[in-house]
Amino acid sequence: MIADYLKGKIILITGGTGSFGHFIASKLSDVPVKEVRILSRHENLQFEMKRKYPRFKFILGDVRDERRVREAMKDVDIVFHAAALKQVPDCEIHPMEAVKTNILGAQNVKQIAIESNVEKVVFISTDKAVKPVNAMGMTKALQERIFLSDEFDSATKFIGVRYGNIIGSRGSVVPHFVEMAKKGDPLTVTHRDMTRFLLSLEDAIELVFYALENGHGGEIFVKKSPAASITDLAEVMANRYNVEVKITEIRPGEKIHETLVQEEEMRRAKEEEGYFIIHEKGNYENSKPSKEFTSENAKRLTKKEIENMLRDWL
Repeated sequence: MIADYLKGKIILITGGTGSFGHFIASKLSDVPVKEVRILSRHENLQFEMKRKYPRFKFILGDVRDERRVREAMKDVDIVFHAAALKQVPDCEIHPMEAVKTNILGAQNVKQIAIESNVEKVVFISTDKAVKPVNAMGMTKALQERIFLSDEFDSATKFIGVRYGNIIGSRGSVVPHFVEMAKKGDPLTVTHRDMTRFLLSLEDAIELVFYALENGHGGEIFVKKSPAASITDLAEVMANRYNVEVKITEIRPGEKIHETLVQEEEMRRAKEEEGYFIIHEKGNYENSKPSKEFTSENAKRLTKKEIENMLRDWL
């Protein structure tokens, strides 16, 4: 049980006022941890979050600031590293800003976690880090390499999780469509055949806790998430709000389909019921490369299943 595992521990969540921070804070508020620390650079979001979680400790700062990360990580047992720049269009325009947060910030977190004798660091990655074609995905791919590199001997264990779109997370397609629909605007889809992985809040948190409890260091955990046609998603929401769907054009850095496990990683992946566990190196589970796991070949959600997943948004 995760409550038993975390009992009496000090937890640090970087980027803790973002979508993931809010998600996991709601779970940790019921767990008998010693302390939860939220590190983020968003003053207003911290102010709002303090009212909901008055027992948490809020630290204003940025993972780019090595000294501030060191102060925040003092005596910490577990780190959930969620701080990131993750908006694809913004990272395309400002790639060096993505480098500063997603790469240099990750290096700060890793280095200081080792120095501080942190027990485990669970870092949040994305399907866009696999075969990346945009600046956000490229920087997140390098972030994975930084955390999983065993350049230095360390007692600290680094474990990754990869997932696609969490329904309702800040900046994701569902709240974007809701905002457009409420204005009466058409819902824009950049390619008719586009697909994306969809993950519920509960599934995302379950994946993170599963990785924390079962990770030994050097793995990336992937949940076998279903996927949806973005056109189907838009049509479900358009029918609810009585607006149109408009096909536009692909934006810079977009893919038609996303990948969570590519074919060469399948050589190093252990398949469990509901999960792939990718090992950085060591014994190969498969003698031949298996078919990669993409939003094109994953279980495809029907319009009815999409509607059920969106019941809190429609």
